[in-house]
Amino acid sequence: MKLIEFKGKKYPEFQSKGNGSKFSIPFAQEFCEGFGYDIGPKKIEWSLPGSFPIDLDFDDEYHALNLPKKCNYIYSSHCLEHVDNWVEVMDYWYEMIESNGILFLYLPDYSQEYWRPWNNKKHRHIFSSEIIKDYMIQKGYINIYSSGIDLNNSFMVVGQKI
Repeated sequence: MKLIEFKGKKYPEFQSKGNGSKFSIPFAQEFCEGFGYDIGPKKIEWSLPGSFPIDLDFDDEYHALNLPKKCNYIYSSHCLEHVDNWVEVMDYWYEMIESNGILFLYLPDYSQEYWRPWNNKKHRHIFSSEIIKDYMIQKGYINIYSSGIDLNNSFMVVGQKI
């Protein structure tokens, strides 16, 4: 078993290599139907199958606040913690999702100390499923589901837009 250590705690080495979405894609495929985006996959081969991948590393004009057209779903794994203003991004995504569409988020949990913004300068925010669910409720999402913390020290939250 390959492990890494941070501040005296051990974590799976795969957490340092990217592609965390491999843990949430099987679940996302149960919710995400029609035309949709995978925002922030880093590499096209890491994106949700059948999605239109959006990432700053791709050679086009699209990013989290500039999507080509409305969609049936937005899937995003380990991306939201990197944006400057997550509420602005989530508000924009809400506008881009068609009625009855899905927002599926997979996010790092506070339990992984290295991912906290004061330890990892690439991360601007740290979330909990409660924070994301509260935002979704206030925004008007329905049928909100969330997971517990998985072995990747991450969690999923899914909401359906009215």
